[in-house]
Amino acid sequence: MPKIDGVRYTKRMAKSHTGIDSRKLHTLEEAIALLKSRAQAKFDETIEISMNLGVDPKYPDQQVRGVCNLPNGTGKTLRVAVFARGPKAAEAQAAGADIVGEQDLFDTISGGKIEFDRLIATPDLMALVGRLGKVLGPRGLMPNPKVGTVTMDVAKAVKDAKGGAVEFRVEKAGIIHAGVGKASFSQEALLQNARAFVDAVTKAKPTGAKGVFVRKVALSSTMGPGVRVDVATAGQPQA
Repeated sequence: MPKIDGVRYTKRMAKSHTGIDSRKLHTLEEAIALLKSRAQAKFDETIEISMNLGVDPKYPDQQVRGVCNLPNGTGKTLRVAVFARGPKAAEAQAAGADIVGEQDLFDTISGGKIEFDRLIATPDLMALVGRLGKVLGPRGLMPNPKVGTVTMDVAKAVKDAKGGAVEFRVEKAGIIHAGVGKASFSQEALLQNARAFVDAVTKAKPTGAKGVFVRKVALSSTMGPGVRVDVATAGQPQA
C-alpha cells in the first residue's frame, strides 16, 4: 500500500491525497475544487465541513447550537417524523412528513423502531416525547425549540427539514461538523452552502465565548482527504 506523510493508503485513497499539502491553507473555493476533482468513489460522496471553535462546551454559556438552511439542499432525502394531533397532524402530512402520530408513534419508537432522520413535535406533545429521552437523546433526535423542531408551525418545520435544514451542535472538543452537499453539486452550489453554514455557526456565537471564535476550518469528502481552509475566506464575501 502506498505511503503518504507516513500513513499507508489504498491506491484509490493515495490518488485522492496526492498533490494536497496537509499544512497549506486554501481558500474555500480552492478546497472545494480539490475535493470535487478527487471524488472517485462509486457513490456520490458527501462534502463535509469541520469547524474548530474557541469554546469549552462544558460551560453552559459556551454551548453552540442551531440550524442552517442550506440554499442548495444537502443532496440527501430525509425521512421526517412528527408528533402531532388533529389539524396539526393533517398539516404535517400535507407538508410531506413521512410518519405522523401520537401514542402509536411513541410505542413504535419505545420499541426500538426508528425509521426517520428528523423528529418534530408540537409543544403540547413534548411531555409524551420527553419520556423517550433515553432513546432519542443519544441519537441526536430529541426535538428542541432552539432548532425549530418543537413548534406549532409543523408544516414549515417539515418543509425546512426536507429542503436542506442542517442542525449543528458543538461537541466536547469544541468542534462542529456537518455535510454541506454532495460531490456532484456544482462548485457554486457547494460554495454557497458552505458559506451559509459558516455564517450560521458564526451568528450562533455564545455570550461566554472569548477571543477568536472560529479558529480552524477544514473540508473533506467521504473517501477523500481533509483540506485546510483559510478562515478569512470561509464566510460570505464582504460588500
